[in-house]
Amino acid sequence: MSARQRHIAHLHLHTALTEAQYGDIIELVSGITPHVQAIPPNALQVDLTSALRYFDMSAYDAVQTVKMRLKALYDIDSSAGLAGNRMLAAMAADASAPGDTTWVPTGEAADWLYPRPVTALPGIGRATADTLHRYGLHTIGQLTDLPSATLQRLLGAGQARLLAERARGHDPRPVVPAEPAAHLTADLALSQDCLDPDRHHRAVLGLADRIGQRLRGERKFAGRLTLTVRYADRTSTTRTRALPEPTDHSPAVAATALGLLTSLGLQRARVRGFVLRADDLRPAGRAYRQLSMDPGDARARAVEAAADRARRRFGQEAVRPAALAD
Repeated sequence: MSARQRHIAHLHLHTALTEAQYGDIIELVSGITPHVQAIPPNALQVDLTSALRYFDMSAYDAVQTVKMRLKALYDIDSSAGLAGNRMLAAMAADASAPGDTTWVPTGEAADWLYPRPVTALPGIGRATADTLHRYGLHTIGQLTDLPSATLQRLLGAGQARLLAERARGHDPRPVVPAEPAAHLTADLALSQDCLDPDRHHRAVLGLADRIGQRLRGERKFAGRLTLTVRYADRTSTTRTRALPEPTDHSPAVAATALGLLTSLGLQRARVRGFVLRADDLRPAGRAYRQLSMDPGDARARAVEAAADRARRRFGQEAVRPAALAD
């Protein structure tokens, strides 16, 4: 007896979400299927397999129903991917323009994957992509045509086996119902493509300053940052890094955020937006901070506290970091 075909949807929500809004959306989608997994900062994965017979509708119609409810009840635009597993659904969603749904039927997955760039596969970062490109491997189809022994010599046995499975469209992971973890998010959508590394730097620095202000305002420390960069071709790259210690100090947040930006090696990438997410949150009273013998650190924190007081009294634009001054 063959296993029942799965129907997985991945939805990108084209808005910045608060923790409460994210929870409300999870509850809304759970009215169609209980198999809903949060993919922070603004995406969901949904296993529709068991819901289709109950509602007597196709998988595509079920996705459109979810999207219409999001628009009608929350005025949230979304794009979606529909496929037989989580990886393909996420890749299809990345390939979808805002408002669109890309459906990859199980029998057509190999043909759909074949011409796509290797960078579309999850797990292929800049360094791995550069290695593959040096050997003339630019598409997923070229990976599937390559002998496994050759790919292992290029990347090592473990990574080669994983990428070979992904290049063939295999992903056995189930959708695990889960609420989004507590987090703070700041995002910036650019009106046009940006290729200027200095503007990328300023954008991420501004997001880090906003995150720091919100952490102090809510009396929380963050232990981890995630930076997502969205490109003009609607693809995105995400990197996550733990902070050296839990903090609400904007310069510390900025240092880690800029380190994430540098690790992406964007150079002349055509960027359309950034999202910075802080999680592993904990109350300020329960977090630790390494004492410093540097008087400059104490002065910086005193200046930061004074700036926060000025913003509360005169507005958010009353005080800005010098690096962000026009």
